[in-house]
Amino acid sequence: MVAENKSHSTVNSVEVALRIIETLKEQGGMGVTELATELDLPKSTTHRYLKTLTENEYLVQNGTTYHIGLRFLGVGEFSRTRRRGFQMVKQKVEEIAEETGEKAQFIVEEHGKAVYVYQEIGEKGVKLGWGVGTRIDLHSTSAGKAIMAEWPEERVEEYVDTHGLRELTPHTITSHEALMEELEETRERGYGINEQEHVDGFIAVGVPVHNSSDTVLGALSVGGPVNRLQDDWLEQEVINLLLGMANELELNLRYS
Repeated sequence: MVAENKSHSTVNSVEVALRIIETLKEQGGMGVTELATELDLPKSTTHRYLKTLTENEYLVQNGTTYHIGLRFLGVGEFSRTRRRGFQMVKQKVEEIAEETGEKAQFIVEEHGKAVYVYQEIGEKGVKLGWGVGTRIDLHSTSAGKAIMAEWPEERVEEYVDTHGLRELTPHTITSHEALMEELEETRERGYGINEQEHVDGFIAVGVPVHNSSDTVLGALSVGGPVNRLQDDWLEQEVINLLLGMANELELNLRYS
């Protein structure tokens, strides 16, 4: 198991507050006793944290249960729109979902994770249970591979050392050598492929999007069930659509 990299200078009280927030998000809300048990904290301490977060409007209390508050919505939206060009990306994601009928998304890398910034489900699209803001492994996703293929070898090695290559399905790449070969192929063809590596029965393709300074901003991807994303349609329609959308975005980012 890969150990988390944490600085010795981190503030313990902040880490506790963040653990509380993440746990409430994952569990969909909890009471004081339940949360204290889950995090192995004294009940009195847990209550003080919950009270502070609630008074500052980051949590809401419904009876004896605490939930994530909508104040995070404003923080998240600011984070999503602070980068130039993200509004243009949103429009392209919607167009891809409409034209393919499948699940389209735009993903960026942050702290070694793939983060969903925009997502749109087409009329035939599969809802897999994660949405905007979800953080997943880079190496098991098409968009993640498209991003990593832009990295120097040293950065890929750092990713492997820090995060490991977690096996999510029998198809997931779990060796450093295989990952490097896959990223080389991704660079040569211009897009990444996820062949049931993140979810059994689900296939996706992703293409990188570069900003005006020619560094990778993120990646567009579209995915669906293996029986629908067959080779001919995938190669002739979907990949060309994604490459075209990425090219439009890059031109707009460069000259607008």
